[in-house]
Amino acid sequence: MIRFSKYIWLYFFISALVLVPGVFALVRWGLKPAIDFTGGTLLELQFASDIPASAIEIIGKNEQMPIASVQKTEGNTFIVRMNPEGSEQIAKFQSSLAQATKEMPQVLRNETVGPVLGKELLGKTVIAALVAIIGILLYVAWAFKNYKFGLSAVLALAHDLSVVLGMFALFGHFLNIEVDTLFVTAVLTTMSFSVHDTIVVFDRIREMLKRADRSAGADFDALCDRALTQTMGRSLANSLTIIFMLVAIALLGGTTIRWFVVALLIGTVSGTYSSPFIATPILILWDRWEKRKKI
Repeated sequence: MIRFSKYIWLYFFISALVLVPGVFALVRWGLKPAIDFTGGTLLELQFASDIPASAIEIIGKNEQMPIASVQKTEGNTFIVRMNPEGSEQIAKFQSSLAQATKEMPQVLRNETVGPVLGKELLGKTVIAALVAIIGILLYVAWAFKNYKFGLSAVLALAHDLSVVLGMFALFGHFLNIEVDTLFVTAVLTTMSFSVHDTIVVFDRIREMLKRADRSAGADFDALCDRALTQTMGRSLANSLTIIFMLVAIALLGGTTIRWFVVALLIGTVSGTYSSPFIATPILILWDRWEKRKKI
């Protein structure tokens, strides 16, 4: 049996190394929303030859289409963000680009979202996350017949959400990465994975508690250490399978889904860590605190 409970404060310190910069960035700069939330038009254009980003901005100004940003990605591909525009105006913009660059750019992506739809999507995103958190808290508390398990699972969930949101706040500030509806999907998936892994550990702790009730003097710290030792191999095998797959997609997949996969990867790593090293230590510290109160 591995004595995981001996290093509880080390686990919290490791988490703090990631959480503190992320939370600071989240409070200081916030997330950088994509047009899904702010409203606007996004064009992903691919050219056969290399052209400067300034040329696209000049053509947009000449066509009276104010461009918010031009971001160059892999090869000769550019992501252009502008105010919401109709199909005719975009076709005219594409023709002007062809005349200026002597080649017709290929439109890989053309998305337009109105500001009203963007605000509605943001509101529904927040509501969905809150409903999921409340549902998880109630379900875990009911399933384990103990509110401590439910609150510990939700605190570990909050840890994982803070890691993902904080990292993308840093990415947004330093790498100009925006969050869109795919990021929302990644966040909700992270919530699901985090709680799933935590329930596996908590279920083993519950089984051992039932057996311990029959024998006097059962130590809760040792019981949790035994439960973690027994479930660690299964959790790592499950998580590493997902992590290897996500790494392969992040490296070999297209740029369109790359940051969605990165968000899933961060959430998976954080969820794998938080179940044994955040959720279970919270239970252990809670049990120690209750014992000290009884003395």
